[in-house]
Amino acid sequence: MGIPQLLVHDTKDNVGVVVVEGLTAGTEMLCVVTHDNTDFKLVAEQDIPIGHKVALGDLTAGDTVIKYGEDIGKMVGEAKKGHHVHTHNLKTKRW
Repeated sequence: MGIPQLLVHDTKDNVGVVVVEGLTAGTEMLCVVTHDNTDFKLVAEQDIPIGHKVALGDLTAGDTVIKYGEDIGKMVGEAKKGHHVHTHNLKTKRW
């Protein structure tokens, strides 16, 4: 299979987490869903730091972000498929 660059924790998730240093735009990532050990490919459309999230599909302002199969916040900006999702476009609903 190779070494994954992106982990998706649950099949319901709409973001994954970068697990390698130096991920650059244009990289075709090997993505692994840890829930069932399936994999897929996704192109990183931006440079994305390790530990940060990547949109698995297009997300727009107001969309709920799902990670670990749970609601972790809402989009306050947009992120196209393969784009960086972080504090610049995602806010927690807790505060």
